[in-house]
Amino acid sequence: MSDSIQPFRIEIPQADVEYLHARLANARWPGELPGVEWARGIPLGYLKELAEYWRTRYDWRAQETRLNQYPQFTTDIDGQRIHFLHVRSGQPGAKPLLITHGFPSSVAEFLHLIEPLVNPAAGQAFHVVAPSLPGYAFSTPLGATGWAMSRTARAWAELMRRLGYERYGVHGGDIGAGVSGMVASLDGERVIGMHVVTDPMTAAATATFLPGMAGRLDENDPVDKLILDRMDTFTRQGSGYLAIQNSRPQTIGYGLADSPLLQLAWIAEKVHEWTDLPVGRDQLLTTVSLYWFTGSGATAAHTLYEQAHSSDWGAPPAVPQGFAVFGADETVRKLVPAPAGAHWTEFPRGRHFPAMEAPDQLAADLQAFFGPLQ
Repeated sequence: MSDSIQPFRIEIPQADVEYLHARLANARWPGELPGVEWARGIPLGYLKELAEYWRTRYDWRAQETRLNQYPQFTTDIDGQRIHFLHVRSGQPGAKPLLITHGFPSSVAEFLHLIEPLVNPAAGQAFHVVAPSLPGYAFSTPLGATGWAMSRTARAWAELMRRLGYERYGVHGGDIGAGVSGMVASLDGERVIGMHVVTDPMTAAATATFLPGMAGRLDENDPVDKLILDRMDTFTRQGSGYLAIQNSRPQTIGYGLADSPLLQLAWIAEKVHEWTDLPVGRDQLLTTVSLYWFTGSGATAAHTLYEQAHSSDWGAPPAVPQGFAVFGADETVRKLVPAPAGAHWTEFPRGRHFPAMEAPDQLAADLQAFFGPLQ
């Protein structure tokens, strides 16, 4: 296996851009029942307006240029092409930081976060390494089955070795939080600390997958009752996207690969439901475009299937741990297994995508956590 690292530049053929516009112009739209709004999925009027903006006003070339301002590379690890941004700081004392996105996201999630990490006006600076998860964006095609979080974590540790980083920090949210925790566990001798983000709804949704969690909560306790209600709501109304991807990724993959409208709805619905602060349409559509142009909606679904069928969730890391909770309330401390003495910060606003919703606050918390660590 070669350890070589190759420079990479995003260059989507113009024919692919024109094909996207043609598909959107000729989209076949369903009807909509009156008065349902968001209760049964993304509303027709909302999606029509977003699709029209994507077709006529969104400038992919400008966003492509924006992404290409950051040095990008690919390397093959464990038979899989891995794409990553590697942005080195010119500031003395900068620390390597491996940041991992989740679902349904991409490295474009970090477009507002990288600069304050690499070139902060004050405080700790970082060399940022931001890989695309296997099966996402340019970490495609997905070369094999088995790419659950533990295999990804081993690949990330190998990536940091190839880059020559003897000591580094890890950060992530959603799937990226799980991968970061596994990297910290697997490569604890080199990882200086693990920092993750969450929010009350994500914490409650995650709790639905933890055996016995509901039985440990007391319906007569108001905080526990709120958690149980949120768990029930997620199970009944919010988990459909996971149910199909965790069981039939190939089937949903045909639609995600063939229909830009489905790919747009699949991601835009979650960004709407899982955010508290506004995310710009260009920001949203850059991630949707990355999924569409690379066909990675289907392969991302396969990696979700792999994790749903994996029994390897890793061991608790022994490194310093930091937690940033956005849109915080009293439920999260009951759900997140933070060890005694862990760094813990609560923010009143933001939710699932703080790198897009509140990048300055997130950057400051990363500085505060990793600054003292060696």
